[in-house]
Amino acid sequence: MKKIIITGGAGFIGSHVVRRFVTQHPEYHIINLDKLTYAGNLANLKDIEGAPNYEFVKGDIVDAAFIDQLFADKQPDAVIHLAAESHVDRSITNPTEFVMTNVIGTVNLLNAARNLWKGRYDSTRFYHVSTDEVYGTLGEDGMFTEETAYDPHSPYSASKASSDHFVRAYQDTYGMDTVISNCSNNYGSYHFPEKLIPLAIHNIKQMKSIPVYGKGENVRDWLWVEDHARAIELIFHKAKSGATYNIGGHNEWKNIDLIQLLCSILDKKLGRAEGTSAGLITYVTDRAGHDLRYAIDATKLKTELGWVPSITFEEGLEKTVDWYLANQEWLDDVTSGHYQQYYSEQYADR
Repeated sequence: MKKIIITGGAGFIGSHVVRRFVTQHPEYHIINLDKLTYAGNLANLKDIEGAPNYEFVKGDIVDAAFIDQLFADKQPDAVIHLAAESHVDRSITNPTEFVMTNVIGTVNLLNAARNLWKGRYDSTRFYHVSTDEVYGTLGEDGMFTEETAYDPHSPYSASKASSDHFVRAYQDTYGMDTVISNCSNNYGSYHFPEKLIPLAIHNIKQMKSIPVYGKGENVRDWLWVEDHARAIELIFHKAKSGATYNIGGHNEWKNIDLIQLLCSILDKKLGRAEGTSAGLITYVTDRAGHDLRYAIDATKLKTELGWVPSITFEEGLEKTVDWYLANQEWLDDVTSGHYQQYYSEQYADR
């Protein structure tokens, strides 16, 4: 049975990837490696935690000795690397933490994989999941392609750009089989409510102000997280060694237009008068180094591997809102921090 380590598997995107591989591929043994920081929540995976082809390991990818021992013990055949510090605002406050996790942590995984897989790189794979933010910002026209030059503007995107370069360097220098994907903004269930969409849903429901940076004119391309997990599954199995793919949802929205759509959806679902939630919108000082526009050209992924988004943004947003409204207990545990205390105690000695 092939063993796959999925890092960051208790996080937002990672939990969807873990679930997909566990449920769709019983021929694999999935090892979910997660530090269980504030963004890691094993409640995201309660539905598959007892699966025979799944196990969880608590650990920090920054700890090189731990990673080396883990690889020696588990003997993985592949790595799908999603573990990362990912919130831009936090990177501005503490860039060093992002360098340690996103750069040093990635190099630790690469070193452990290189040492274990020497002589059999043709039967192993290191898949690094990255972001479109490494490309910088766009004007009103154009889209990011796999050939777009890197131009990161935040400590977060700089750390991810660096990790991308290290992955490619290990392929070129040591002959490792690596692939990289760069995705646009994800949305969907189990999203930690510091990010725009879950934060807005939570605040609208609680009749709290909805903070919007600047004038809300920044544009993002939104990708339903389950479509992203499906793309990762496809790239992992079908991509040629050394390949890079952009994954986007073909959904460009100004932040303010997105918030207003959420307000309208929630007014209807909560039985409020139209316009009630929109009154909660509060414009705040723009974020430092805030990129104006991201847009992904996913033509290569469609042409070579046949992937396209399965639903429209409006359909995905309706599903997302419905999930948050139906899972208030999950949201309460996350916003109160109760989930972190429970799992920290459960895995304290591991």
